[in-house]
Amino acid sequence: MFRKDLIPLLSGNPLTIREIAQRLRTKPSEAEDDLVHLAKSLVHGEWHLSVTPAACRKCGFEFGTDKLHKPSKCPKCHATWLSEPVIEIVPRG
Repeated sequence: MFRKDLIPLLSGNPLTIREIAQRLRTKPSEAEDDLVHLAKSLVHGEWHLSVTPAACRKCGFEFGTDKLHKPSKCPKCHATWLSEPVIEIVPRG
């Protein structure tokens, strides 16, 4: 079961995993597990989890939206200058 306080925290309020974990006073890995479960729970509802994917700031490579944590390096240019994915809950449609 995901934490119910994730929904008001992320509704129209884009945050990174690190920021979510800080606000929930938990580990980033636990926050990520809760978000994966929340995404599955929202599949048939009127809201969905929107992920702005991580990207390489050097070459522009964009990671998939399935990665909720910050990757360690770019697979294209091997740079470590990456933006973190940003997550929020938005209305469907």
